[in-house]
Amino acid sequence: MQTIGVLAAEHISVGLVENNRLVGKIRTVPENTSDSNFLLEMPAQDIVEALREQIEFVRKDDHVSTVGVGFPGIITNGVVEESPNLQQIKGHDLATALSFLLSEGGTPTTVHVMNDADAFAAGIAATKGLLDRLVRVWTLGTGIGFGRYPQAPGVWEGGHVVVTLDPKETYCNCGGRGHLEGVMGHRAMRRRFLDLEPDEVFAQARNGDKRCADFVKLWHQALAAATASTIHMAGPGKFFISGHYSKYMDTGLLDLYVREMVHMSPLQGSTFEVVSTEDETGIIGAALNAEHLGAQASLPA
Repeated sequence: MQTIGVLAAEHISVGLVENNRLVGKIRTVPENTSDSNFLLEMPAQDIVEALREQIEFVRKDDHVSTVGVGFPGIITNGVVEESPNLQQIKGHDLATALSFLLSEGGTPTTVHVMNDADAFAAGIAATKGLLDRLVRVWTLGTGIGFGRYPQAPGVWEGGHVVVTLDPKETYCNCGGRGHLEGVMGHRAMRRRFLDLEPDEVFAQARNGDKRCADFVKLWHQALAAATASTIHMAGPGKFFISGHYSKYMDTGLLDLYVREMVHMSPLQGSTFEVVSTEDETGIIGAALNAEHLGAQASLPA
């Protein structure tokens, strides 16, 4: 069975998936994927139309009736209830709107929308042969995502876990205080260092700048704190780290901080792996989750 997978976070990438493998080439808009403001500056109705256009381009003459869309924010039954980094689409029933537009061409289409980090987690599970395991992933980019496979009921907005009680920590795009994203997110780092871009902060930290080096230490401690909270709730295991800023992650330092925060013996033993940031992974995961959701919907009540 073929399914279309879509990843729509900082740009739109669409691909046709069969048996957890990509079929053909990925369609990406814009071609310059470094443009992190592409969706940010686009009205909600234009986002839906852009998704429809790219899905139709990939679908072509193949009557694919199931589409999985990975999208940032709190997604409930296809509705984007909240998306701090794409606020213009808050409240939109993305699944219904997109399904309607796609079905106008004559092929009934079921659209399943999920958090983009959950799509990445499913893609990691599929491509690494971990479909029988619990997979957890942190995605470090414009925002901070937390994804898990298999999907489970709940909000799972791990990027907004509170990791500090410092009243000055108000950099999160959602407006909350002390959030993980307020330390690690791209926009939060830009707010904190008005004179430096985030990549420059890490570069200067390597060159011995104390202000930047202290921040990089905080950056690792923040993810360790959020991970420790997850371990205390759901148990130890392997955590994957992806996204643009994952290249700066020192997994040895992260492990050290986590072990300082997790002391109960049954909860020790977690490991960390940085994985490449490829749209293919999220596309495969979005398609996989859509297939699972479709199968669950077809079960008798």
